[in-house]
Amino acid sequence: MNDSGGWTVGPLAEASGVTVRTLHHWDAIGVLSPSRRTSGGYREYTRDDLVRLYQVLALRSLGLPLESIVLCLDAGVGPDRVVDDHLRGVEAALAALESVRRKLVLLGAELSSDQGATPATLLHALGAIGGAGPASEQVLSRYLDVDQQGRLGQAAQELGPARHYLLEIEWPELYRRAERLRAEGVDPSDERVRRLVRRLDELSALFSGGDPRLSAGVRAAWRADPAAMSGDPAAPTQEWRALADYLDRARSA
Repeated sequence: MNDSGGWTVGPLAEASGVTVRTLHHWDAIGVLSPSRRTSGGYREYTRDDLVRLYQVLALRSLGLPLESIVLCLDAGVGPDRVVDDHLRGVEAALAALESVRRKLVLLGAELSSDQGATPATLLHALGAIGGAGPASEQVLSRYLDVDQQGRLGQAAQELGPARHYLLEIEWPELYRRAERLRAEGVDPSDERVRRLVRRLDELSALFSGGDPRLSAGVRAAWRADPAAMSGDPAAPTQEWRALADYLDRARSA
């Protein structure tokens, strides 16, 4: 840190472990740029720039590409939001697992007894296996068989923590940007639309393990019931289908 409370590129590179060349590159492509100049005319990084650098490095460590990182940060993602979102997700997952655990403990106890398991306990255990999953799973089951759904879940799990940012932040933001272009009357052959489609398809390939049949099944499920797939009962079906058609035209342009 210099006397003005900021960091020029050399000291920041040394302190952060990021090379000067990388910092210059990130500056050039808009990932991270120093916010002010010293009295001598040198560009320097502020405390807010250091916060952004931390976020860039943290998201990159999760496997996100720079394009995704910039989109997430520009969408307003901050460290507090990331922690809060992850915490809620973990607590929800723990609650669901605890419910399954209780059912399985009860089933195990009854199966080891002389009377055996009651029908009610067996039905509860069947529900825990997946017969009464979230609405999105019910919709997906109409377009993907059990094996395909398993591979879809496995591909998502293999992404690790990065899937949170890709699925819950970048993916919705890409759709919002596409919808703005559609609403403005931009032709689907426009390079801006086609660039968004390419990235959406890259994400789809990540979550489907590169299997085009899985990607097609997920797209069909979204088209059929966007409210269930998004978890938003107010999701406008007709608007979603219009956007899906718009993106399909961009794919074929």
